[in-house]
Amino acid sequence: MTPLLPEAATRRTARRRSVRPSVRRPAIVAALCAAALAVTGLTAAAPPERDTDPDTARAAVLPYQDPSLPVPQRVDDLLGRMTLDDKLGQMTQIEKDALVPQSDLATYRIGSVLSGGDSTVSPNNAQTWADTYDSLQRTALATPLGIPVIYGIDAVHGHNAVRGATLFPHNIGLGATRDPALVQRIGRAVAEEVAGTGIDWSFAPCLCVARNDRWGRTYESFGETPEMPTAMTSFITGLQGSTLGGDPASVLATAKHYIGDGGTTGGVDQGNTQISETELRAVHLPPFRKAVERGVGSVMLSYSSWNGVRSHAHKYLVTDVLKGELGFTGFVVSDWAAVDQLDGQSGFSGAEIATAVNAGVDMVMVPHDYKRFLSLLRGEVSAGRIAMARIDDANRRVLTKKFQLGLFERPLTDRSYTATVGSAAHRALAREAVRASQVLLKNDGGILPLPRTGRLFVAGKSADDIGNQSGGWTVGWQGRSGPVTEGTTILQGIRGAVADPARITYDRYGNGIDGSYTAAVAVVGETPYAEMRGDRPEGMGLDQEDLQTLARLKASGVPVVVVLVSGRPLDIADRLPDWRALLAAWLPGTEGGGVADVLFGDHAPTGKLPMTWMRSASQQPVNDGDGKSPLFPYGYGLTYGTGPGPDPDPDPDPAPAKACTATHKLVNSWPGGHQAEVTVKNTGTGPITGWTVDWELGGSTVTSLWNGGHTVANGRITVRNTSSNGTLAVGATTSFGYTANGTAGTPAPRCTPA
Repeated sequence: MTPLLPEAATRRTARRRSVRPSVRRPAIVAALCAAALAVTGLTAAAPPERDTDPDTARAAVLPYQDPSLPVPQRVDDLLGRMTLDDKLGQMTQIEKDALVPQSDLATYRIGSVLSGGDSTVSPNNAQTWADTYDSLQRTALATPLGIPVIYGIDAVHGHNAVRGATLFPHNIGLGATRDPALVQRIGRAVAEEVAGTGIDWSFAPCLCVARNDRWGRTYESFGETPEMPTAMTSFITGLQGSTLGGDPASVLATAKHYIGDGGTTGGVDQGNTQISETELRAVHLPPFRKAVERGVGSVMLSYSSWNGVRSHAHKYLVTDVLKGELGFTGFVVSDWAAVDQLDGQSGFSGAEIATAVNAGVDMVMVPHDYKRFLSLLRGEVSAGRIAMARIDDANRRVLTKKFQLGLFERPLTDRSYTATVGSAAHRALAREAVRASQVLLKNDGGILPLPRTGRLFVAGKSADDIGNQSGGWTVGWQGRSGPVTEGTTILQGIRGAVADPARITYDRYGNGIDGSYTAAVAVVGETPYAEMRGDRPEGMGLDQEDLQTLARLKASGVPVVVVLVSGRPLDIADRLPDWRALLAAWLPGTEGGGVADVLFGDHAPTGKLPMTWMRSASQQPVNDGDGKSPLFPYGYGLTYGTGPGPDPDPDPDPAPAKACTATHKLVNSWPGGHQAEVTVKNTGTGPITGWTVDWELGGSTVTSLWNGGHTVANGRITVRNTSSNGTLAVGATTSFGYTANGTAGTPAPRCTPA
């Protein structure tokens, strides 16, 4: 391996700036490539000397090495210089720990490396991750063409593989915030921490619409209606910036898992989504459409199937719908070893590879047996079962993102971001997100907020366990209980919120409580899990330890406040009468102080349920608008005041004017039908508590409608709000959608406030 020249080893300062980089940088990269060519015995255009004359340096570099040229021109030039081995390598992604020896990265021209859920470095800190990245990148740059690798990782609620990183609430909690702007700020913070370890690509956000809470990935969903994950695609803008590569910490985002993984029958992970195309388009496609509109750089396919056909083999969904209809110009990556699942047998086959690539997969997450994979891929191309045009299309998509990210000019870690990993600013943002995600479901007698001067008894297995409160994908794929990383537990947050921490008594099991306490806070719920192991096909209630702890607290006669730490709604209806208050904390991450902020009233609870809360597990699946009677409906959430009492002599205010508008947008059309969305906005001077929208159908027939109830009379449709989306603050918006037979026409909807 040729050592990196000193100038090229400098940090990626402003790694992906929008301004034109110095003209000397391409000359340096070209010199590096020439050195590699000398080692391998290959030849290329002579690189420039390290000349101080900018014009000389610019004239000597190859076109693909010239950042002043348009990206498409650079891609064309590079493609024209690549061998078949170079191209096949760009379509290959391998697990870091499978790369033995590391020189295979260059030997096989590998285009991408990833760290799986349990892949780590030692010692596990940001500095070691950055050093590891740079070492791998130097190896890639020592190939004849010097094409950098792109490194992917599951940074799904923070840079969660790195001990000491800031961990934010999982997506279900962020959905409860109903705050896309906050989610975008979180995306930016995650991008900075990821960039600080050199890594260029995050496998996030998950845009699944979870329709059955038995599914073990429910907490990876922002909500059960398509509007929630669609709104939270703001996370993509946070990761990538407004333009990919136009921000110093721009990290490639991934919209996953395409498509329908949250709608499988029975909530079975990697199962079969048995629904019509109309429902697939209405419920599961909108978040991906919005992700494409935001310029998401990559899309990861789902393990699941749609009506018996796996997503990785579904050319219609991947090539025709995603790349064609939606206009996605990034690249499609497979999930972990998913291509190897297509024939149901262990081990790659050429037929599996051809099926996936021809369906539209541009990069295959192998992740281990890369030598066999590359051999089989080459065989399929040589036999004509995969056309070179498909290989070139895949390479064009991958290389475009590498150029846009600025990897050719600034390939190594920008160490100025390394210190942001776990920074105070990011932890403060995470605490803000935690308190915004808390959903108050019960508060009998106004027991909350808790008094700071009372005596409190705290119990429960998740009260002082940062692993439990962070959940899966936390320093390990499945996560685990215990002190897995740095942060503030909920118990520590409670102690920090009171003037005298000595007035807080803690026992995990509730032993020692008596009637002298003001209240008992029980922090109970689920222990960590991730996909596969997290499915709950049987009961969905609390475990025996939780039930025994709660029984001890109840027997004391002290009012019980339950803080539920879980990745989904749990079956607790029969226990609820024993509790004076119930706070859904979801999986808050490392900043447990945000839970205490709400418990003690520093911040009133503002979270709203992103999932319908079942009355019993037998109701699953239960979702908004399905006619079932839940324990708590979608969008439910209580609050309480935190300021001084009311003004005893207030000045009279004029009555606020109520007004709203409705905007009709055609989302999709096909021969004989269409799909549309209507956005309702409160344009008055005061809140509205309900709305009605009506318009002429023009001969079309509505076949389904979501986020509203509707009636049709005399060719005119009238849509009324649901219980969860009728209340709108001034300037706030909500939306509903529908599918219909016939042409859309040009509806002019009229909105009437309640």
